[in-house]
Amino acid sequence: MPPSPDPTSPALRVGLVGYGSAGRGIHAPLIVRAGLTVAAVSTSNATRADEVRADHPGAEVVPDLEALLGVEGLDLVVLASPSGVHATQAEQVIAAGVPLVVDKPLAVDSGLALGVVDLAAHHGVPLTVFNNRRFDPEQRALTTVRDEGLIGDIWRAEYRWDRWRPVPKERWREQVGPEEGGGLLLDLHSHLIDQAVLLHGEVESVYAELDARTTVGEDDTFVACRHVSGIVSHVMASSVNGAPGPRARLNGSAGAYVIGKQVDDVSAFTEFANDGDAIGWIVRGDEREHGPVVTGADQADFYRAVAGAIVSDDPQVRMPVDPRDAVHVLAVIDAARVSSRDGRVVPVLTPGQAD
Repeated sequence: MPPSPDPTSPALRVGLVGYGSAGRGIHAPLIVRAGLTVAAVSTSNATRADEVRADHPGAEVVPDLEALLGVEGLDLVVLASPSGVHATQAEQVIAAGVPLVVDKPLAVDSGLALGVVDLAAHHGVPLTVFNNRRFDPEQRALTTVRDEGLIGDIWRAEYRWDRWRPVPKERWREQVGPEEGGGLLLDLHSHLIDQAVLLHGEVESVYAELDARTTVGEDDTFVACRHVSGIVSHVMASSVNGAPGPRARLNGSAGAYVIGKQVDDVSAFTEFANDGDAIGWIVRGDEREHGPVVTGADQADFYRAVAGAIVSDDPQVRMPVDPRDAVHVLAVIDAARVSSRDGRVVPVLTPGQAD
């Protein structure tokens, strides 16, 4: 694990770009819980500016990224802005020389993402991507099932993130196309594919079915990933599934492992709900037993790791998420778009990787 920052040192000062559902609802609470300080927030929305002042009285409120980069003494900038501007904004932060966290996805395609990664490396600016779901108890439990061989050899994996939203939310994500960062493929699949790659290795080919039923971008998606390990993972996300779940299922030579739902999500598979700290169930026909016990999982560990990396001797190496992982995930997404369009299996070509 990356080192934790010295608790006797002043809290690192964070500049947060955006204060909507991601900035206010996810990033800011995790930043504070990790012991960092929200020192400045950029938002052009007057209501959100008032929310910043109420939530973080000591924070400076500025209208845009340029003004944020003019705030003195920032140790870290976090981009919680719409996905379509991530790459451009990241380039601005890198030019200013400030360590950077970019909410997933890093960009809207793998080529743009690689450009950001290469620019950060060229300027020596630490960069990481906010894959906070790596720190969930479910991810730790899945890793334990794999590493300890609790269901034997894994043959096939399924990862889902389903919701029942026949009337879509009125947010930018539902109202713009994929080229501007909209749709579930860049949103939830960025988490799900990252999860599958962590567990089963990089993806060599994909077959996908992508549909936009109620929104401009995709809201009903299926991606079959063939990993270099030989395992096949079926990765699905939908906003129009009336029976969400199960969240994950691993099929193996000695049984199956099932997680009925993500913590706090709705699922039609309540019989597989977690039992206390025991995550999921190992199932063999009509027999089942508790899955691994996981305690202490905390998404704030992402920001604790970032803080530890920044004060270390080698910040980029110690960042909790290698940004090149995000480039590969976006290459899988790029291939999925081609597959859905052409109705065929498509090889995954990750830019920046040697042939």
